[in-house]
Amino acid sequence: MPAMLAAQFTGLPLSQSPAPQPSFRLGLRPSLAVRARPLAPRAAASAPAVSAQPAAAAAPQVADRTVVRIGLPSKGRMAEQTLSLLKSCQLSVRQLNPRQYTADIPLIPNLEVWFQRPKDIVRKLQSGDLDLGIVGFDMVSEYGKGNEDLVVVHDALEFGHCRLSLAVPKEGIFENVNTLDDLLKMPEWTEERPLRVVTGFGYLGDKFLREKGFKHVRFLSADGALESYPPMGMADAIVDLVSSGTTLRENNLKEIEGGIVVESQATLVASRKSLHKRKGVLEITHELLERLEAHLRATAELMVTANMRGNSAEEVAERVLSQTSIGGLQGPTISPVYCRRDGKVDVEYYAINVVVPQKLLYKSIQQLRSVGGSGVLVTKLTYIFDEETPRWRNLLLELGL
Repeated sequence: MPAMLAAQFTGLPLSQSPAPQPSFRLGLRPSLAVRARPLAPRAAASAPAVSAQPAAAAAPQVADRTVVRIGLPSKGRMAEQTLSLLKSCQLSVRQLNPRQYTADIPLIPNLEVWFQRPKDIVRKLQSGDLDLGIVGFDMVSEYGKGNEDLVVVHDALEFGHCRLSLAVPKEGIFENVNTLDDLLKMPEWTEERPLRVVTGFGYLGDKFLREKGFKHVRFLSADGALESYPPMGMADAIVDLVSSGTTLRENNLKEIEGGIVVESQATLVASRKSLHKRKGVLEITHELLERLEAHLRATAELMVTANMRGNSAEEVAERVLSQTSIGGLQGPTISPVYCRRDGKVDVEYYAINVVVPQKLLYKSIQQLRSVGGSGVLVTKLTYIFDEETPRWRNLLLELGL
């Protein structure tokens, strides 16, 4: 059997699954929800039938080093998008040797960057070898297994969007199976002939199907090409990461209603022990969070500037605020435009500056024009800093600080 199809079956139904064995390996794609929180509410569950076990490690040592460490994805689109986001926040990562796994961020001197596989980032956060990490929520959920030491500091970094979803063949006995309830009620699944599910997410897949009432399930672990298993007769269903769904459709598979295990995107995760005990971690987390929040908020907004005739700033403000899309963050900024007329300094126009959502740009320009605005300029924003980011307040509450 080719290496990519190598697999192991657990021989008992889901309700009688044996304890996970270290020999089982679950392959995951390095891929990849609004307050800081531990993973327990979304990922806690009973012991899985099949799960990946990290190599044995010593108890986490939190105070044995002074430098703060952050883990970043080492390869693929996730790695590229992570570096791009940090660069957009003026936190460019400097890697002197592309063959090395370490780098730094010059603007944060005490922060050491380590490039790692996503699942290893989660494992090393738990072991104490990393303090912070940027990784998909799917990886945090699968390899964190509800560990309360993992705290999701920012749960929506706006890249790496995907979903972990259950899919079945379009034809055969599954032709009329369109919902998870349809799949559950199929008479074919018995103790002797369980539903065979191939996945690289044994913990999440097992937890999900248990909670949905499935009793006769056998899991098959695989490293890749999961879509090939049902056509070859090796599995009945797959649980895999889906972005557009094109690969599923091209392999005659379909997602079913109610079959989404978890929605995922890139997140900033921290070790609770490190936040409490290692000097500098909380301060660096604060700076990262401030920069990320301010930049991500700004990318969805635009600054619009226009000139408007008026007798006073108050009169212009009345006209602007009569429109629904040009109210700004707290309100429009209105200032006089000075010109020299007949040898005297005079005010005929007022400049209006207002922040508007990108998706409402054209509507905002139309409304400005309707109340006398002209000479409209549109500018991209880099940051929008709040007085204090809500996620930072939530993190302090989570930590009891």
